[in-house]
Amino acid sequence: MKRKWVLATRKSPLALKQAQLVKEHLKTQIPNIECELLGIITTGDKQREISLEKEGGKGLFTKEIEEALLSNEADLAIHSAKDLPTESPEGLEIVGYLKREDPRDVLILRSDVTIPQVIATGSPRRREQIHRIFPQAQFEGLRGNVQTRLEKIVHGEADGTVLAAAGLNRLGIAHYEGLTFRKLAIEEMVPAVGQGAIAIQCRKEDSKYFFQLFDSQTRYAVDIERLFLSSLGGGCHAGFSGYYNEGQFYVYHPKIGYKVFDIDENLSTNSIKPSIERIVKMINGK
Repeated sequence: MKRKWVLATRKSPLALKQAQLVKEHLKTQIPNIECELLGIITTGDKQREISLEKEGGKGLFTKEIEEALLSNEADLAIHSAKDLPTESPEGLEIVGYLKREDPRDVLILRSDVTIPQVIATGSPRRREQIHRIFPQAQFEGLRGNVQTRLEKIVHGEADGTVLAAAGLNRLGIAHYEGLTFRKLAIEEMVPAVGQGAIAIQCRKEDSKYFFQLFDSQTRYAVDIERLFLSSLGGGCHAGFSGYYNEGQFYVYHPKIGYKVFDIDENLSTNSIKPSIERIVKMINGK
């Protein structure tokens, strides 16, 4: 095993923080390893005027990072699991995940707002579910890193927004002047597939070095969620969601609303496929 590994990541403050967490984790597992971060600006970062919903969002935040792996410019790629397409390019694979952070979403409102009239979010999933809480609300898009989004709400571009608790926690943002934060229960807002998990991707020939180094429970949960996403043919900007935790699979889909399904947590991911297929058939009315 070579001593120095290059970790490719987006250049946003949150992405760099996540890559740093992976770097620190690897050093605890392999004391003699050296890791260098390679910041990459992705298409999604450059084209901030585009609508992720209309464009589909597939690969917009991952393509250039994966290309760095394929060209041997980097050895590992660090992603927010919820940004990943359900299939890796040929020759690459997801080798593991750090232990999952809080998967919940956080409702953020301007401090003078009790019932928001305008909520800024580009996520169909969040829009679908937050509308159940605030049926009167109108929605508009919102792009930018976490700090930029918070500032836009403070300055009145909208009454509120919804952000991932994991990202706020990793950035050390527990409060923000002029804003109020409320974590949404899973029953109120089912998280996106993979939300709260940091995914590590590598070339297949290198997976033998890393496969045992990451969190097995998070892998199990996210594999189930990604199987669900793939079975429904959705991407990271789909209007539905699925979250697995300790034998229960939480689903939100506009066709069936909010549902919880029991799944035997002793089964392998492959053995769970029939259960996921039954849920998908229910959603599709079959």
